[in-house]
Parts: sequence; structure tokens; C-alpha cells
Amino acid sequence: MLDLSTAAERAEELRGLIEKYTRQYYEENGSEISDFEFDALMRELQQIEDIYPVLLTPDSPTRRVGGRADAAMFSEVRHEVVMESLQDAFSFDELRDFDRRVRETVPDAVYSVEPKIDGLSVSLEYRDGAFVRGSTRGDGAVGEDVTANLRTVRSIPLKLKEAVPYLEVRGEVYMSRRSFEETVAAQENRGEKPFKNPRNAAAGSLRQKDPKVTASRKLDVFVFNVQQARGVRFDSHVGSLDTLESWGLTVIPSRKLVPSIEEAIAEVERIGSERGSLPFDIDGAVIKLDSIGRRAELGSTAKFPKWAIAYKYPPEEKESVLTGVEINVGRTGVLTPTAVFEPVTLAGTTVGRATLHNGDRIKELDIHIGDTVKIRKAGDIIPEIFGVAKRREGAAPYNMPEFCPSCGSRAVREEGESALRCVNPDCPAQLVRNLIHFCSRDAMDVEGMGDALIGTLCEKKLIRDAADIYSLKTSDLAELERMGDKSAANITAAVEQSKSRGLARLVYALGIRHIGVKAAALLASRFGSMDAVMDATAEEIGSIDGFGAVMAESVADYFRQETARRLIERLAEAGLDMTAEKAPEGGAFEGMTFVLTGTLPGFTRSEAEAEIVRRGGKASSSVSKKTTYVLAGENAGSKLDKAQALGVTVINEAEFREMLK
Repeated sequence: MLDLSTAAERAEELRGLIEKYTRQYYEENGSEISDFEFDALMRELQQIEDIYPVLLTPDSPTRRVGGRADAAMFSEVRHEVVMESLQDAFSFDELRDFDRRVRETVPDAVYSVEPKIDGLSVSLEYRDGAFVRGSTRGDGAVGEDVTANLRTVRSIPLKLKEAVPYLEVRGEVYMSRRSFEETVAAQENRGEKPFKNPRNAAAGSLRQKDPKVTASRKLDVFVFNVQQARGVRFDSHVGSLDTLESWGLTVIPSRKLVPSIEEAIAEVERIGSERGSLPFDIDGAVIKLDSIGRRAELGSTAKFPKWAIAYKYPPEEKESVLTGVEINVGRTGVLTPTAVFEPVTLAGTTVGRATLHNGDRIKELDIHIGDTVKIRKAGDIIPEIFGVAKRREGAAPYNMPEFCPSCGSRAVREEGESALRCVNPDCPAQLVRNLIHFCSRDAMDVEGMGDALIGTLCEKKLIRDAADIYSLKTSDLAELERMGDKSAANITAAVEQSKSRGLARLVYALGIRHIGVKAAALLASRFGSMDAVMDATAEEIGSIDGFGAVMAESVADYFRQETARRLIERLAEAGLDMTAEKAPEGGAFEGMTFVLTGTLPGFTRSEAEAEIVRRGGKASSSVSKKTTYVLAGENAGSKLDKAQALGVTVINEAEFREMLK
């Protein structure tokens, strides 16, 4: 072990190296070392600081990944300078109208034109050059303190090169296309509902209880505006960005000064033409008055600044030849068809595959192998086929297979379903996905037991079902490729910890058809123990408020299987907790029914529902006159419309957090 003096020297050296390679990556678009080597330097520094806490500095790069945030989540931040939204334009004539309005006050207006990053707007505050606070935009006037999570974003410097007394800048946190694809692939492998687009992914990742989750999502930021500053004066917008860049901030990558609206429109078109080659999503271009002083003369409307406008690009569409259809077998045995077509560049990435969902969708599209199909990206990220442009002469329509491509069992289509399903419980394709689901965050939450490791363990026949996970030895894991003794020990410790997750999460982890997180919690609350759940009849299960006949029969069918009962017996022998936490009496939400709709950036749906149940309330899936509150997030759908029609009280996430307090 290093002595304190040697450790101090090595820690200083490591911080310098990490800062150097971080700067190379974000400012020079390259690095002398690989991600693996970079991570090794971070781990070494972390180990030194763990041994000698006195060596931990406020701006150490290891501070980017902290501990778990407070259970009450995020405190409010009232913005001294309101974080306004921008007026949208969808035609060049609207941009010309904007120019006429500006020139009535500023006849010699010069504009800055820059891409509009599709992400989540944040405020970053620095005192004497040190990063002290980061917050979300919120409603523009009040946001939330997400400092701990923003520290994990490597493109945010923890210390500026200039010790300016006070600086607040506005930036856009985003997820690159590559990181988004990796995140979605991991979610799909775990059987989770994937993020719809990078913007939702960035928002959901930034507002996590655990900063380590945020760190794992590989977020980035572009700074695009000075909100306020003390000890320094800025007159030009582009000049201010140049200065911020020299201080180490990662600013918007393209910005051009133009003296006329026609030149601004030409730059908007140029940015749009390069949209596909960018490593991140943009949904438009922004035109801003460059003179910061003259902006004050224009002022703002109730919603928007009068000195800026955002032009929104239309979605991009392409055509390609369909060369085949591949069938994937999911966790529950569903056969999902995926279209394979000649690769095209679409909204910035090369795509050659798109889900076709099911046989009904294939018939609706009436696609034939060899057809020229129309492709677009739903939400500008998920490839989809939405029509046929040209039929290949003599081509036959594609039909779904009769047999499972993994095990050869006959695929069946059950009454009322659109999907074909393999019902063989020993299907190898389902085994890996079932185990990934079992170990996932909302289920048994076995940290470190990721998709690749589970695949390797199955391949080597070390595990054949969920109970085998609890028989794994540290020595079994340590012998695997790229697995050291410490990592193996951490995983076996995580496996041991997962034994105490309780009945609700275990029922969900079993992967029973039609039984999600909420239904599993209702079963656990109603019956209290695994034995009682297994012995319950379909009629008893169906009497639970929120359960339908199909769900009840699915549970009863599952526990009629001898293989399922044997699995439960082995899990019990391994020491798993198979009892339910008693529902609170007289909780703050007792007698209340909540319905959730839309996306909540700070909660997964299961987390929000767990908070409701923990306080004695009920989470329902449908709105009625008996509903107490509808909790509406972003992109709320028909449930919000129904709540408003019925006069049900609608609350947002901020109001929900206040109720939790």
C-alpha cells in the first residue's frame, strides 16, 4: 500500500491525466486512451481517496459519481433569471416576420444561428470558478436541484480555467445517439419498456435518485447562453460563447453570425442538411439577436423572448428495399418480426432494421419481400416502416412462421391476442430473457448481474433457472473471462442482498404473463405470503380490485405448473423473503385512488406507484368518478382528457412530491 506522501503525488498525477483525457475527448473529439483505460485511471484514483480521505478534493473527478440522493428527491431552486422557452416557427415566412418585428426596434440587427439540441434544459452555477449548483428548468421560474447528478456528466467541468466570481449559464443535457442505442438495447434485453427517444432518456436519466444510474447513462451537455455573471461583462452572444469555451465549458458546436434574415435562413438550411451526420439529435435551429444589450430593448412576451426564435425541422423519410424478416423470441415467448432492409441514413444514423410488431401489422402494411418500403423514425429515433412505395413484380406476401425459430415448438395465437407465442417453458431463447427480467431493477435488483453476464452463465450451464443464481459461488464467477475476484465477490454479495426484496418484487420477477409491478404488489398485499398466492383460486384472485379474469387465470395457471412450484420451493430453500410488508393503516393516502398518465422524469411508474401504496393509497389503471387524483406527466394521453371531462383533480409531479412530504 502507498504511504500518504506517495499517494498524494499519485492522486495529483491521476487528476491531471483524467483532466487531460477528458479535455481531449470533449474539446478535441478524440483521446489517446480507450474508455477502458480511462475507467482504470478513475478506479485507481477512487481507491487512493478511499484509503486516504484527506486527499479527496472538492473538484476531484471521482466526485462525479456520488452516493444515493436524499429520499425526498430534489429541492426547489428559484431561478433569479427566468429560463424562458422559445417561440417555434415552421416556415421561413415566419422567420421573416420575426425579423421584421426585431428590426422595428433594432434596425441593424445581427443574428447568431445555431442548432437546437433536443434535450433537457439546465442551469449551471459557478462561484470563483467552481461548480456549485445545477438545476432543471422546471416551469422556467422554479426548477429542481440536480447538482449531484450533473456532477456525473463529464462534459461539465467541476472547475473553470478562470475563477470568475459568479457565473450562471444555461445548457442542454442530451444523450448521444450511440448512448441512446446502447441504453435501449439494455432495456429491451431486461424486458423493460425502452425510452422512446433520446430526449426522454436524458430527462429520465438526469432525475434519478441514484447519481450512479445517471453516470451509467453517459449524458453530455452543450452550453448555449449566459444567464448572469458577476466580475465579467458580455456584450455579444457569440463572443460570450467563445469566452465560455476558453474557460473549459462545452458550448454549442456550431454558431454563425449573419447580418440578414435571408443569410440566417440559408444557415438554417445548412444545419438541416447536416442533421443526419451529427452524433446527437437536433429538432431545429435557433436564431438569436447577437447583441446582449439590445435584447433588453426587445424584452419578452408572457411566454417567449422577442429576440430569439426556433425553426423546427420536419421529420425525415426514406425508401429502401425490404430484403427479409427476422423473428425474435421474447421473454414471454412472443414472436416479434423485425424487417431487414438495405441500409439507409435516416435522422443521423444508418438503419437497416425496424420492428414490424406482429402479424396483424404486416398484413395491414401488405408487405412482400423485395418491396420498396417507406421508412421514417418515430419521434426521430425509432425506425418504422409506414408504407409500401413500390411492389416487386411476382413477390409473395410475408407470413409469420408456424414454429418457434429457437426451439421448434408450434407457435400459437391465443384468443384475443395479435401476437404469436412459443409456449414451450424450456425454450432457450426465453431462458436468458427471463433471467434478465428476474435480476432487473424493478424485480430482484441484482446489481452487477447484467445481460452479458447472464448470457455467459447460461452458455456455460452455470445457471438454468432463477434458483441457480442463489447457488453461484464467488469462485464460479471469478473464473469467467474479464471477471476479477473483487467483482465476483461484489456480485455474490448483491445476490445475497436480493433475498430480502420481499414478496411483491419476487412475484413480479417470476415473469407471470399479464402481471406487472402494480399487479404483483396487489397480489402481495391481498395474500401476504407466497404460499397463499400459490394456493389462491382464479376466483379469489379475480376479486382483487384492479384484476381482470385474464390476469387472475394467468396467475392461477402459472402456479398450477409443477415446474413453477418446484422453482418457488428452491427459492425458499435459498432463503428468499416470501412475505409482504403489511400495508400501512391510516397512511396519508388511505382511501385515495391515483391514476398515472404520461412520463414522469423523476420517477419510473413503478416507483411512483410504490410511493402511493406505501402511504396507504391505491394506484389504478383507469380513470373514473371514484378517482381521487390523476398524476399527469409529459405527453399525457387520453386519461388526462377523461379526468378533465369527469372533473377529477389533476396534479403534476411537483405537486405529487409536495404530497409525499
